Amino acid sequence: MKLWLVLCLALLWVELQNGDCQQVKRRKDTGENRIKPGGKRVKGRIPKLKDGGGRGQSLLTQVLEKGNFLRLGPSTTLPPGRNMELRCKGTNMGWSYPSYLDTFNDSRLSIVQSDRYSQLILTSPSAADTGHYSCWVIVCDGTECEKDAERIYASYLYFTDRDNLFVPSATHFEIVYLRPDRAAVLPCRVTNPQARVTLHREVPAEEILSNGTLLTYDPTKGFILRSPTVDHQGVFYCKAVTKGTPQVSNKYLLLFVEVPSGAPSVSLEGSMETVEEGGDRLNITCTALGEPEEEVSFSWTYPGQARRPVHIQTSMRLVDRGTGRTTRMSQSFLIIDDVERSDTGLYVCTAKNKHGQTVVSTRL
Repeated sequence: MKLWLVLCLALLWVELQNGDCQQVKRRKDTGENRIKPGGKRVKGRIPKLKDGGGRGQSLLTQVLEKGNFLRLGPSTTLPPGRNMELRCKGTNMGWSYPSYLDTFNDSRLSIVQSDRYSQLILTSPSAADTGHYSCWVIVCDGTECEKDAERIYASYLYFTDRDNLFVPSATHFEIVYLRPDRAAVLPCRVTNPQARVTLHREVPAEEILSNGTLLTYDPTKGFILRSPTVDHQGVFYCKAVTKGTPQVSNKYLLLFVEVPSGAPSVSLEGSMETVEEGGDRLNITCTALGEPEEEVSFSWTYPGQARRPVHIQTSMRLVDRGTGRTTRMSQSFLIIDDVERSDTGLYVCTAKNKHGQTVVSTRL
């Protein structure tokens, strides 16, 4: 009996020892308490991550009152009228902002580069200043500098104004060209991302429903028409509403484009193939067809060019080529008064746009 009692006590002592060891091991694993070399017990701390502005972390911040800073996200809503200061950490930084601030040489905008950061200051911002703001690191190798594409920090800023739900524009009527191979954008951007925006055709009067695929709305761009056709031509406008009275945007004239992208299609025509010397007037017309919004420039070569005075005039107009398709017709007129025998020869016209150039000629 005594032997059995001793054996039970021995087994119980072994179990208690194992339990104490496991508890000590669990405390060491959790790291809740650690022992410093000096023998003092301290509470463990999670180390703070240093903000080095690495990839995925924005360096674009807004300066607030009392020296506070707000790191800007993809979009930010701000009140109009209150001066805005943005900062971007870095010793050599570039900026972008709504282009009209450069177009009108707006004195409200200033950019200052210091030793540690660059700052963009915009005084008295309004609804018209709504748009993309971004900064980036400029990397230089000697005298050659370029934008670091991996370190660009951007935010879309809304300057919300209840009296201007749409971003104001310099014009009240805009032309939007439709092409079957690319999306078209009706740029009715809003100053409040919470506004409900709808698209309307003027004639016949109807609302065009957004289906999320062929027609979508982006408050930073406007309505996006994915696959335009001739049937989408006409006059349109946008309507926005939040809590008050609905507001209407500019009107947009949608025109379908016939001519594909490329160098201009050019023809050359003279007022006559044979002229009489002394008294006759020669008029040669160079006509180029191209996309409606693409500028075309002309140049001429002709007999006696170094000494012969001529008149050169240019014109442009949009032409309906039938079935609702629109083309830009650009023309250059070379006019010679009192034709002489020395004017006989080859007349060459060169028409050029951003895609290339086309050369045509005729002999007089």
